[in-house]
Amino acid sequence: MAQSIESSMTSSYRWRLHRNVLIYIVILFSLMGAMAWAEQWGLSRNLIGPIFLFSTVMIYALIGISGRTSDEDEYYVAGRRIPAMYNGMATAADWMSAASFISLAGALYLQGFSGSGQQPGGLAYVLGWTGGFCLVGLLIAPQLRAMNLYTLPDYFDQRFGGRWPRVIAAFSSVLCSFTYVVAQIYGIGLIASRLTGVQFEIGILLGLGGVLLCSFLGGMRAITWTQVAQYIMLLLAFLIPVSWLAYKQLGTPLAPLAYGAQLAHIDAIEKRLLNDPAEIEVRQEYARRAQVFEARLQHVDRSMVELRQELEDKIQWLKAQGADFSAIAQARRELLAVPRDPVLAKEQWSRALQENLDRSRPLGGMPPHSQAFSGNPDGSPEEVKVFHESRLNFVALVFCLMVGTAGLPHLLTRFYTLPSVAEARTSVAWSLFFIGLLYVSLPALAVLVKYEVLNNLVGSSFEDLPSWMSQWARLDSALLQIADVNGDRILQLGELKLGADMIMLATPELGGMPFVVSGLVAAGGLAAALSTADGLLLTISNALVHDIGPGRDRRPQSPEGRVILSKFALLAVAMLAAVVAAFKPAQILALVSASFSLAAAAFFPGMVLGMIWKRVHRSAVVAGMLAGLGVTLFYMGINTSGFRYFWGLDSTAGMWFGIQPLSAGVFGVPAGFLVMIVLTVLLPEDSMSDFDNKDTCEIARTNGYPGL
Repeated sequence: MAQSIESSMTSSYRWRLHRNVLIYIVILFSLMGAMAWAEQWGLSRNLIGPIFLFSTVMIYALIGISGRTSDEDEYYVAGRRIPAMYNGMATAADWMSAASFISLAGALYLQGFSGSGQQPGGLAYVLGWTGGFCLVGLLIAPQLRAMNLYTLPDYFDQRFGGRWPRVIAAFSSVLCSFTYVVAQIYGIGLIASRLTGVQFEIGILLGLGGVLLCSFLGGMRAITWTQVAQYIMLLLAFLIPVSWLAYKQLGTPLAPLAYGAQLAHIDAIEKRLLNDPAEIEVRQEYARRAQVFEARLQHVDRSMVELRQELEDKIQWLKAQGADFSAIAQARRELLAVPRDPVLAKEQWSRALQENLDRSRPLGGMPPHSQAFSGNPDGSPEEVKVFHESRLNFVALVFCLMVGTAGLPHLLTRFYTLPSVAEARTSVAWSLFFIGLLYVSLPALAVLVKYEVLNNLVGSSFEDLPSWMSQWARLDSALLQIADVNGDRILQLGELKLGADMIMLATPELGGMPFVVSGLVAAGGLAAALSTADGLLLTISNALVHDIGPGRDRRPQSPEGRVILSKFALLAVAMLAAVVAAFKPAQILALVSASFSLAAAAFFPGMVLGMIWKRVHRSAVVAGMLAGLGVTLFYMGINTSGFRYFWGLDSTAGMWFGIQPLSAGVFGVPAGFLVMIVLTVLLPEDSMSDFDNKDTCEIARTNGYPGL
């Protein structure tokens, strides 16, 4: 085995890999040059987008088809022969999901660096995810690689023995990975529909075909090399627009080094907008609308009847006045939108009340971009409360993202593909380098985009607004909303609402760049979503077949049979995730954050204690995993809008210390540690624990890692 690994890692093997990657880069630049030339010669934008989409997906598909395999070792762990640098690129692509590429710049734009009492702040994501990789490199990855495993539940099986640790770990893998993959497929549908102009649901199916072509045939081997290609694509797609904006505004393409100059300009514009009469007028109108919804919620049944009668009278009056058909049609749409169920009416009006209250605040509800935390530690009791909640939410999210990264199944599986423990350590360093190339530019992009909006877009006449705004608004009103609230035909900041999921994708159009850059950014976002979706779907199918699956007596005996079963499980999970994503259950960043909390609570306590404490045993770990996961799910559940509406609770009634539900892992992780430690001390060890621990240590030492 050692000889085959050594022979596969010869210089000729590495040279072939370098050559193939170089060929791909040449093809990619040729495609970009051809599209730019075609746009100059008048090629329609309606064709540039689909060509970019089709071409890049076909490249990934060809790589996936060329990596097809039915060998179990190749399918699950790519034969354990991926060089550290390329595994670092693949890990970075796996990591730079739709949340990082599409939504993180939007979170920084909307929430500023440190957010508010209700928002943790965009910088928490950058710090939490980057810090999590340090945990992976120092504590987790080398030890897992030393054990020669296939999946993360394999660790719990080998370390603690018995069926239950493996089954709970597999169930947790499915739960957090499915939540994560729904967010990626939502991003795929968003990009595909924007590029091609098709409906969102059709866009999901188009992108899903690319996911399956990359992952279905070749498993981890095909996914690894498609992720290398996808990383190069998303790196170019991110750095080109941010460098363009920096050069346009600051005269240098080095955005991370120069964007600080724009913070002072943004601060000055924000202070001016706080006292702008037109902005104050817009805020007052939204406050008035909030009062209307608040009054309706006092008597829901009566308000439904009165609203329906009011709209029917309005339609009759418009007809009598000979009004335009569009005005009558709008009134009819408002009548049809009136809820017919009091429970549904209460839910919709409560949501509308909160939205109007948010937009009645200064700066359209956004906190000042560069403030430390919202509130004032020396102010009124309400300001002190907001200040403490803002800090708590920031720290809680950083914690959940860090330990969630260290327990994320599809990420940790990447380190099983390396030839040795030393390569695993080196691969973590490469991963941090490749991720850092993008993460240091994310705050810069948010600042440059905000300056572009405040300086060039706000204050424009509605007649002069660019066409791309109406196109995004038609795609999904949650992504972009504009309304002349005060009737002056001038766009105020309070009249503009941008969704986090469209900031990055709309950056080229916002900055006045050629449409070919928009196609490139969309292709980069698609690459980010596809790369992560590939790894997640493989993790879920492996957990269902390899870790839970049918009993060993009914499971296919041949490796090829087990691989085929995993492929069909992958197909079924992909279709189910597409159905869920079509309902747009939440924003991308919220879904991804929830999956990190679940992974943190389910895996981190058991993995860490299993690696550093020989006494911890099966019963303690099973109880601790269930306790941590249970607390996290409970906290998320009691803070869902449906639960609160059903019990008539306000928006913060179920929150502990004001911490948002996406950071529920901050309660689940300590609960898991506490239960495991207490039961290990109080209960006798399982009969299998000593054997399993010795067996695990022997496996690790045999493979070159003496740390266990």
